[in-house]
Amino acid sequence: MPTERFTFMGHAGHELAARLDLPEGPHLATALFAHCFTCSKDIPAARRISARLAGAGIAVLRFDFTGLGHSGGEFENTTFRTNIDDLLRAADALAARDMAPALLIGHSLGGAAILGAAGRIDSARAVVTIGAPFDPGHVTHNFGAALPLIETDGAAEVELGGRAIRIGRDFVENVRGEKLTRDIAGLKQALLVLHAPRDSVVGIENAAEIFKTARHPKSFVTLDDADHLITAAADAEYAANIIAAWATRYLDLRPPAPPPGAPEGVIRVSEADAEGFLQDVNAGPKHHVLADEPVAYGGTGRGLTPYGFLSAGLGACTSMTIRMYARRKGWPLSHVSVDVTHDKVHAQDAGNGGHGKADTFTRIVRLEGDLSEDQRIRLMEIADRCPVHRTLERSATIVTKTG
Repeated sequence: MPTERFTFMGHAGHELAARLDLPEGPHLATALFAHCFTCSKDIPAARRISARLAGAGIAVLRFDFTGLGHSGGEFENTTFRTNIDDLLRAADALAARDMAPALLIGHSLGGAAILGAAGRIDSARAVVTIGAPFDPGHVTHNFGAALPLIETDGAAEVELGGRAIRIGRDFVENVRGEKLTRDIAGLKQALLVLHAPRDSVVGIENAAEIFKTARHPKSFVTLDDADHLITAAADAEYAANIIAAWATRYLDLRPPAPPPGAPEGVIRVSEADAEGFLQDVNAGPKHHVLADEPVAYGGTGRGLTPYGFLSAGLGACTSMTIRMYARRKGWPLSHVSVDVTHDKVHAQDAGNGGHGKADTFTRIVRLEGDLSEDQRIRLMEIADRCPVHRTLERSATIVTKTG
């Protein structure tokens, strides 16, 4: 996933730092991501969601709000409203590059800010909140004993996420006074609400209120055992997959014609976890699967192995070829299934440079229906004519280039 450093001016004239995650293939749409309260653009959940969307052709801008991460300014001088202003300026910066955001995503208080900003971003077609509070003032319960000091001294340090950060009186007063009911009820975009039932920071009742207040079209998906920050890789991946699949219904993600010589387009494989073997496999914006190695070989077992994909291709092609022939002949084939086994282990084979024993694929083809014996024999002959079967039999030429 190519990532470009991106800067723009925030509400107070300070330069805000951002990352623009770009698709490696065609750019089909743009998303704007608002991180959680006092977090940064680089938290694992933001990176994983951005990577998944980029794989689907959606560029993602994630930035640090004023005074946070690598952005300029002082956080103690910000308010909930200035966060919304920063979001609007981010949207304007994208529009200036001909990349006006069609998808808005907000995590925690960033989700509340997205709800407050959505009505003023004309290009937006869909909105996603993750663990967002219905009442922005909910965030003040994190300040605990520091609240009296903030009110008397104008600002005080608060311990949040293992680090000290100064919170100003204006922020507390502003966030307490904010009500999003009108903004949520007036949303013109489709809404997806993601929330974990066991979220101990922002209770799931907040998601229920957001969902109840919004108009259709709206969707509500629970994140099961995820924590508030979506720190587990599997939870972030699940959220990313839900967002990517849901967004295709509301965004125009039709890719351009495939390049010459690639009638089915380009299969793009990219690392999802640099420490393991997990891979994102994308075929255009609508088709995504995972590739991995078994746990015994250092993977996480969350996807098919490379040889598993090879076997799946053979099985799918065999079944399709048989079906096409039977359909053309008008034969009473009611169902076909194919079991494929392959006696190599990819991780072992890759470890010795691929110089292993000869490959053997075993297919078990099951044909159902009122077929004659001659028809069954013919269909089994047709199975050997499947294009993938022929490719494997005669081998192939692989041309490798540096991208």
